[in-house]
This record gives sequence, C-alpha cells and structure tokens, in this order.
Amino acid sequence: MPHEHHVEGGRYALSKRLGSPTSQGMSHDTDPTHVADSPSGETGASAPGQNPGNDQDPIRPESGQTEATHPRIQELEAALEEMREKWLRSEAEMQNLRTRTKREVDDARQYATQKFARDVVEAAENLKRALSSLPAPADGEDALITRMREGIESTERSFLGILERNGISATDPAGHPFDANHHQAMAEQHSDEHAHGTVIQAWTPAWTLHGRLLKPAMVVVSKGAPPAAETPAG
Repeated sequence: MPHEHHVEGGRYALSKRLGSPTSQGMSHDTDPTHVADSPSGETGASAPGQNPGNDQDPIRPESGQTEATHPRIQELEAALEEMREKWLRSEAEMQNLRTRTKREVDDARQYATQKFARDVVEAAENLKRALSSLPAPADGEDALITRMREGIESTERSFLGILERNGISATDPAGHPFDANHHQAMAEQHSDEHAHGTVIQAWTPAWTLHGRLLKPAMVVVSKGAPPAAETPAG
C-alpha cells in the first residue's frame, strides 16, 4: 500500500543517516541498549582533566602568562636578596657590638682599681726608700740595724708578691734605651759606659697594671761620652 511504502522509505532514510551496523563496522557494544563502562561513568563523556578540542594543558600557564610573571619574580628575588644583605650587615654590626662591649666590660673589671693601684705603688716605693736609707751591710754592724733591714726586705718581698698577683708589676729600665712612653727623664749626664739615649739609672721603676702604664719610671739618661778636652795651642 502507498502508506506502507512511505513508512518503509522513512525507515530506510533514517537508517542511512545513522549508518547501519554493517556499513560502519560496529559491534554489539555500540548498540544503544548496551552502555560501555567509561572512566567517567558516562557514555561519551571526556575523562577528567581533558579538554576536548584543546591541546593546551590547563595546569601549565600559557607562554604569554609565564613571560608576564617574570618581572614580578625578579622583583621578589631582588627584594629577598636586599633583605638578606641587610640581615648580614645587622648581624655583623651586632657581633662587633658584642665584642666591643665585652672588651669594655673586661677593661672596666681590670682597671677599675687603677687609682687605688697608683696609691699602692707609692707605698711600695716608700719601702724601697726606707731600705736605701739604711747603711750598707757591714761586719760588726749593730744587730738592730740588721734586724730592721731584714724586716723591711721581707715586707717588701711580700708586698710586691701581692701586687704581682693582682696584675701590678714593676720594671727597672736601667741599661735599656729611653722610651718616652714608659720613662720620664729627670736628668741627663755624660757617660763613657752608656751610649747616648740609654737609661743610666732609674730613681723609681715603671709600674703597670695588666700591661697598662700606671706610673712612668723616673730615670737619668746618658748623653754619651764626654767631649774630648781641647789641646791648648802651643
């Protein structure tokens, strides 16, 4: 019948548009009634992270975007380097400050008694003067003089030992070159035995406290040999 022919023709046209299983080489898996398992659980859906029709990796920025961020990265790196240099300078300054402070504290501890030490060495010099005022030892001298000398000498040795243990020491510069930093010239005289500028005699020693000068030595300095006497003209 014409109506049936029209229906058959419509089916044939629909089959041509969809493609027959035989002509497309499709298996039973492509049957609309059979849904194949896919990673996404949906028929025909793309896998996560995939963008059909776009080969660009969504995680990797585009080249233009990467180039645009370079100046910002360089700016941050420069700021970081500047902060690092400032930190290093600050650390060096703090270390210098700690060293200087420690040195000042040590000096304050060592030299806090400097004024007292100057007064103490006066007492030591007075003991030396007391010994010098006694007559030289001689046979048959008075026993009282002998005991007095021995007592003063013993006191002087003990006193100098106490000073040494506390960083105070005395130096006799006799026979050494004159040093204006540690010696005070009280007189000059000619000497055949001492070169010019040599200390002939020390009236008092040079006193130091932990190596720092407390009191200079009072000395007599040689002017060298006396000039030769002129021969009178004959």
